[in-house]
Amino acid sequence: MPNRESFTTIGSNIMGTEVKNTDTPLSLKKFHISEDYGFILPEPLTDLPAHYKPWMDIARNVTELISSHSLRLRIHDMPLLETHLLQTHHELRLAHLALSTMTMGYVWQEGERETVKVLPRNLSVPFCEVSRRLGLPPILIHADTVLANWKKRDPDGNLELLLTLPGGESVRGFFLVTLLVELAAVPGLKSILDVINGVHYNDVAMVTKALDVVSQAIDSMKQALKLMHEYVDPSIFYGIMRIYLSGWKDNPSMPEGLVYEGVQEKPMEFSGGSAAQSSILHCFDELLGVQHKGDSGAFLRRMRDYMPPSHKRFIEDISCRPSLRNFVLQQADEHLTHTFEQCAARLVDFRSCHINIVTRYITIPASRAKQLRANKQGLVDELNAIRKAPTALEERGTGGSGIMVFLKTVRDETKDVYIPHCTNGNQVLPDAPMTAIQKAASELTIE
Repeated sequence: MPNRESFTTIGSNIMGTEVKNTDTPLSLKKFHISEDYGFILPEPLTDLPAHYKPWMDIARNVTELISSHSLRLRIHDMPLLETHLLQTHHELRLAHLALSTMTMGYVWQEGERETVKVLPRNLSVPFCEVSRRLGLPPILIHADTVLANWKKRDPDGNLELLLTLPGGESVRGFFLVTLLVELAAVPGLKSILDVINGVHYNDVAMVTKALDVVSQAIDSMKQALKLMHEYVDPSIFYGIMRIYLSGWKDNPSMPEGLVYEGVQEKPMEFSGGSAAQSSILHCFDELLGVQHKGDSGAFLRRMRDYMPPSHKRFIEDISCRPSLRNFVLQQADEHLTHTFEQCAARLVDFRSCHINIVTRYITIPASRAKQLRANKQGLVDELNAIRKAPTALEERGTGGSGIMVFLKTVRDETKDVYIPHCTNGNQVLPDAPMTAIQKAASELTIE
């Protein structure tokens, strides 16, 4: 599972630093974003210092402990550990991944019918402290499960997850395919800098060339996203995996939120994992001038608080730059306009692909679940999976959004950046030429 030569060892410390000067050329380094990996954490650690062995022993066995209904008991017996021995950003990211994996398993061990109201002190206190130091919320997020949850399985670059949740190979496929989408975006992410700098220097050729790279990257992301169909079973995702990605905000199963014992007495609410927590589409939206309003805009803005702070600041920096769309309109250059339109159309196409995937993995299984519960007929395995599925989330995303309305609104708002009197954006575009990342995606296998 994914094999790509660019997964090479690079040193990086991605602790957040704030950049406020928007008059200078933009650079990834200022925001501690990797030239090779983009928003992905380069070379995540596979273990913590020995002091934190109790955490890692449980986190590595969350799936088995949930299966035996003993995870909550193990966590109750876990010692309360201080976090001051976690000194590097990589150590903190692995700790956040481990603590958040344990938290999701603890809350959802018995499904939506036997949730808990309190996260025990020996888990909640260190989790909130690690989260505070990272500037992240104390819940499992995209930056955990995808960006910081991979390792090389062999010298050829085949990847494996560091930690997992119930769902077997489908969990592995879901997180690693999503990682591949992030990796496919890297050339486009780097070209954002050239677009912005080209606008700054009034260089039409530079902007046009860079936008073409962004367009191809978005198409490569779509090709990678399609691999979900090959590596993730819809019944397993809907019936088993999905609840462990669910949070305690806008979730009828936990309407009051969750008390983090020893942190504060009042329950706290946090959204579960969501594709909206990926920084890359926010970057492309800001670059192209896509404006999300109303509920969808509010949700997307809130999801930025679930990103590493330096990544959020990078998105905000892009939004402060002179308008690319206005630049395109003012230049009235046919090639530039066509490339901009192609970029916007491919972003719409990517979002349509996402809608198709959500339809297959959530909408259709939700309808099937209602039928099975009503008729009590079906294959035994399917019935067992459906019984475990969270009924409260049948029409909502794990992040808490009304999912289909949200996704269609976001897609339609993307169309609003099309240039007036230009038809390119309304046409079905051919796939971009085969890029290195698409070639790697086409050769993926899960052994």
